[in-house]
Amino acid sequence: MTEHPAISLAGASASDVPSTPSPDGRKILLATPRGYCAGVDRAVDAVEKALELYGAPVYVRKEIVHNKFVVETLSKRGAIFVSETSEVPQGARVVFSAHGVSPAVHTEAASRGLLTIDATCPLVTKVHKQAVRYAGEDYDILLIGHSGHEEVEGTMGEAPEHIQVVNGPEEVDSVTVRDPAKVVWISQTTLSVDETLRTVDLLRERFPQLQDPPSDDICYATQNRQGAVKAMAPSCDVVIVVGSANSSNSVRLVEVALESGAGAAYRVDWADEIKEEWFSGTRTIGLTSGASVPELLVRDVVDRLGNFGYTQVELVTTASEDIQFSLPKNLRADLKAAGEHPDRPHKVRERSAASESEGVPERAYVERS
Repeated sequence: MTEHPAISLAGASASDVPSTPSPDGRKILLATPRGYCAGVDRAVDAVEKALELYGAPVYVRKEIVHNKFVVETLSKRGAIFVSETSEVPQGARVVFSAHGVSPAVHTEAASRGLLTIDATCPLVTKVHKQAVRYAGEDYDILLIGHSGHEEVEGTMGEAPEHIQVVNGPEEVDSVTVRDPAKVVWISQTTLSVDETLRTVDLLRERFPQLQDPPSDDICYATQNRQGAVKAMAPSCDVVIVVGSANSSNSVRLVEVALESGAGAAYRVDWADEIKEEWFSGTRTIGLTSGASVPELLVRDVVDRLGNFGYTQVELVTTASEDIQFSLPKNLRADLKAAGEHPDRPHKVRERSAASESEGVPERAYVERS
């Protein structure tokens, strides 16, 4: 594992990928968009700003995002990660992760006098609000997601008496509701778009009056990253996904690559996990990263693949992202009171290859329907 002690996790740039023509035609197709989404960028930035402003330690409930490198790096800087709110000392400061928490966690934190910073992704908060709304209207709510995932647990906690989790198409037949005319589905934000739609279609066969949420719950970043992989996978002998095993969206990218025509696909946390034998007879490698992966880890993979002769890099661009979420309100207020500028000095942005890179050719793809 390569050390990057001086790099701001939230400020890593996605620009200037080196590329040198390969004489034997070996190349890397580099997916764009990839890596950090706006919600992850905000959450990681919140922990970094809290450490700078308040000093160590700052406690974090669960992993701030599902990435080993991010968690290990923040731990070295003074963040203390705990499994439950009860592990945080009375009156201490705690950050809630990007995946969100249930109302019971907020209540427990208040009872212990904890100073909280809620770094829940705003798109997850949107799903929580949908759950509260539909529960208030006495709907049965079918939450498509993975049981035990932190985001699902947090959403469930908003209305446990109204919500049941549907893990996938295989569980549709076992779903029961009180009134088939008052059923709505919502979903975990990091799922496979295609699998979620398959589950919804099967649910609608059973419950023809099933209502859709007011907007897609699967977040823009998840959809965009899957779209880029779908576009490049048919041209790839192998696809590498950088991301941790507990990152739902990273695991989904591997599945999407295989379903979309890649010869093989592997998930790695670090560049040094990559084995040269994976690429025997291979000419084209696809490369992407999950939404909680800093760009510097992708650069490490590009460097390692370059050592294997894959020095030519082409960008596969299917979408442009220019989204930023403000830091949590109370953290912004404290930064301002301390004389710090509360606005973010950087943001997640995937630009066109012409402005993003120097000398890296762009291959334009039309996203498949």
